[in-house]
This record gives sequence, structure tokens and C-alpha cells, in this order.
Amino acid sequence: MSTTNDGGRYGPVGLDAVAAAAEGPWQPKIAVRFNGFDAKVARFEGEFAWHVHEEVDEFFLVLDGTVTIMLRERGADDAGAGGGADADGGGVVERAVELGPHDTFVVPRGVEHKPVAPGGASVLMVEPVGTVNVGDRHEELPAHIDATTGALLGD
Repeated sequence: MSTTNDGGRYGPVGLDAVAAAAEGPWQPKIAVRFNGFDAKVARFEGEFAWHVHEEVDEFFLVLDGTVTIMLRERGADDAGAGGGADADGGGVVERAVELGPHDTFVVPRGVEHKPVAPGGASVLMVEPVGTVNVGDRHEELPAHIDATTGALLGD
């Protein structure tokens, strides 16, 4: 069943208003919940933590600003579990995906990533209900990042 967060009535939810309701950077607000998914809006500012969602793909849509999604992926020649570079240049490869307004990107499950937005950005993310923003494993969290599943609009 599709729902909005306006007391059970059906109606539009403005994403700009959801972004404005966020308490601070990296604090997602749930705009709508539907079919077991949350559409969350967060203000990105500065750097997030490296993290992995082992079982969940993560969808990003930049509403305003620019975001760089840093990725750590296994190189083509790195089929083993050791993770280090091999003689053929495999191993873990870092790359950056640049996103501007209205750009989308999906980080596949199991890929370590870190969003970065030095100038700030508002971003819509779609994830299964209960998905924690810092994933299943992550680096030590800096003081400006809290592990959260997001807060319902109005909470």
C-alpha cells in the first residue's frame, strides 16, 4: 500500500520542504514510504564515511548541488578474497562518479562507497525500509555522522 507521511491522507509531498525539514547534514527525512521502500531526502555537506550495504542497492537522485560518489571496487584481475593488488594490476580500484542536479546513480550492493559534497547538495535516496545510512559495515564514524534509518517527516 502506498502511503504519505501526512496523517494517512493521500497528497503530494514537496521534496524541497522535506530537505528543509532535515535537522542538519547527513540526517535523512523520509518523504514517503511505499511498497516496503523509503524515499528519503538528506542534505549532503562535506564528506560522509566509507561504508557498504551488503544486500541493498542504493539509489541517489541529486535534487540540487553536486555530489561525488567515491567507489572502491575490485579490479578486473582481483578474483581472490585477499583484496591486495596483484601482479596484473588488479586489487581494489577507487573511482569517482560526479553527479549534478537531476542526475541519478545506483551504488550496487556490496560496493564500498562514500558520498562527498563540499558545496552542499540535497539528495533523494530510495532504499528498503529500515536501511541504515552507514550500511552493514563502515569506517569509524566522525562526530558529524549518526547511524540512522531516517526520521519520518513531521518527527
